[in-house]
Amino acid sequence: MGDKDDESKMGDKTTFSAVLFDMDGLMFDTERLMWRAWRRAMDDFGYEASDEVFLASIGATVESTNHLLVAAYGRDFLLEATNRRTGEYLWQEVEASGAPLKPGLLALLAYLEAQTILKAVASSSGRATIDRLLAAAGLAQRFAAIAAGDQVLHGKPAPDIFLLAARRLGVEPTRCLVLEDSERGAQAARAAGMAVVIVPDIKPPSADIASLAAAVLPDLHAVQAWLAQHHPS
Repeated sequence: MGDKDDESKMGDKTTFSAVLFDMDGLMFDTERLMWRAWRRAMDDFGYEASDEVFLASIGATVESTNHLLVAAYGRDFLLEATNRRTGEYLWQEVEASGAPLKPGLLALLAYLEAQTILKAVASSSGRATIDRLLAAAGLAQRFAAIAAGDQVLHGKPAPDIFLLAARRLGVEPTRCLVLEDSERGAQAARAAGMAVVIVPDIKPPSADIASLAAAVLPDLHAVQAWLAQHHPS
């Protein structure tokens, strides 16, 4: 799936001056890493890891995910213990193999820097997790601002995270382009009054969500090519 009514969602070819990056599933292949870690942790404590619950959590804040888990597994669910063990397994893998970058990320960052387009991370993950992953990948200095899920009152699909990122960049929301992999994130971007490009990860967007996007693209290499077309130097 490619461009969909781009002009109605982008305006002219120079309407944005900042790109806001979701993190998990967009910059890093952490959704699959998290899935593996969570399955191991759930097995450790005698629970069956549910695909349905995991997919429902994609793009959600930690708080929202915790609510999903308790709703699915009951009030006696060992939430803190399974979360702690999941985190241990996740960071063990990152420390052993490095932060798993999505193909095309480094080239896209370099392209945006050459175009002097501002960049921010706007992720439902907590700030400590964002900082740790960016540091592990050597990317901590590549972004002018960060907005985290634990820094806003309402997580995606509410617009709070993206509006905070725009505010920290000093850029009007209408001049921001969001890169997202999740349905929640795409909805949040549009609620913030921002154009969004979806790069699906584990879960492809529904037709309704895809219709919100300026484009649905296969990877970040394709995003760079799309940007070169829609935001020429």
